[in-house]
Amino acid sequence: MNLRLSDLSACFEGVIPSIIATASADGMPNISYLSHVVRVDEEHVALSNQFFAKTAANIRANPKVTLILVDGFTGDQFLLDIGFVRSVDAGALFDKIARQLKASSAQIGMSDVMRLRSADIFRVYGIEKVPSPVETASPPSSRAPVSLPDLSKAIKAIERQSEADEIIDSLLVGVKHVLGYGNALVLIHDNHRGCLITTGSIGYERSGLGSEIAGGEGLIGAAAAGGQTIKVSDMSRVRRFGEAIGLEAEGAENATRTIAFPHLPTAMSQIAVPMIAGGAVTGVLFIESTERLAFREEDEAALEILAGQAASALRASERAAAAAEQRPAISTPEPVAAGREIRIVHHRFDDSVFIDGTYIVKGVAGTLLRLMLDWHLSDGRSEFTNREMRLTAGARMPEIKDNLETRLLLLRRRLEEKQAPIRLARVGRGRVKLEAEGPLVLEAVAGESP
Repeated sequence: MNLRLSDLSACFEGVIPSIIATASADGMPNISYLSHVVRVDEEHVALSNQFFAKTAANIRANPKVTLILVDGFTGDQFLLDIGFVRSVDAGALFDKIARQLKASSAQIGMSDVMRLRSADIFRVYGIEKVPSPVETASPPSSRAPVSLPDLSKAIKAIERQSEADEIIDSLLVGVKHVLGYGNALVLIHDNHRGCLITTGSIGYERSGLGSEIAGGEGLIGAAAAGGQTIKVSDMSRVRRFGEAIGLEAEGAENATRTIAFPHLPTAMSQIAVPMIAGGAVTGVLFIESTERLAFREEDEAALEILAGQAASALRASERAAAAAEQRPAISTPEPVAAGREIRIVHHRFDDSVFIDGTYIVKGVAGTLLRLMLDWHLSDGRSEFTNREMRLTAGARMPEIKDNLETRLLLLRRRLEEKQAPIRLARVGRGRVKLEAEGPLVLEAVAGESP
């Protein structure tokens, strides 16, 4: 049987290290392990150059090289006869390998050690399956291919939505129905604070709404920074991402103003897909699975299509909301709600907001809530437009114009999740209403601790 590189897809997932055998000009052999081998096309592979000096010198002196790849599912080994073509230290291929290497090595605390020098491209002259003295594992039962009709329906469902919450929810529903993955997050980029904020989730005991990932951190940060999909196919080889995130108790949130990032304790595969619209990364779709090697090439393609459609829909939603903000907000004072007094504390140094001692949100979302509370207390009104929030907050936070709708969505969902005595309701395109169960008392604090 003539083997092709596309037949060896499970060998390129980095689950089991590959082996490279080289020889010096006088024939002295040398063997080293490789962390990453990437299929470029049906005739070429790219090897991550983190070689010892001997391997690198041998390749330059004798470009004929032998490579052993191992199937991460079955353990089958394949012997490749390859020849050195060229080395690249810039460009799309180099960046893709470098980001994958950085993201996976960061999970084992070696991001400063495992640095890519170059991506060495080799031509493949022959592929041979290595006979095994023992029976290898059977390949997993093949999953049904991605259904194009189902993918089309999911894309159309996203396209039909006009509000940020409906778009994000439709994206998550599409991930589950089209691909069968039940643990997924949508994180929106916050330029003001240089992080990504969880704005939607499915499949977790705690939603993690409002949890943050610093720019460039792990798979998610790397996918956002580079604008490319990044995955880890065998979490048994790396430190699980969620282990270092922190405590999940509400008391910890109140003390630290930090919301625990949701994670699947038994995850074996993770993938981070950038949400790109107009060439800009607006967020990341992050998915986990309990299966090893869960994400196939066609899964990646489908996820990238869904994520791109959602990013475009969110951008259109922002523009539509801005265009609809023509009618001014109702300025007629409303009667003060009866009920117990509600105490709100706003900390200026990070714009965090606490309601009756419970942490709600911080950053831009906290600023927006503070603005609405100020206007409510000074003017007696409860309806506000996105436009007036953009104009007022934008003087201090220019980036607020980019994702105002998703910031309001995060605020609304956090208020609902915490069962706060204050709620935020949509009353039309580009308009929201503040609802309170009693009279409000707002306290502004300049210090750095609640």
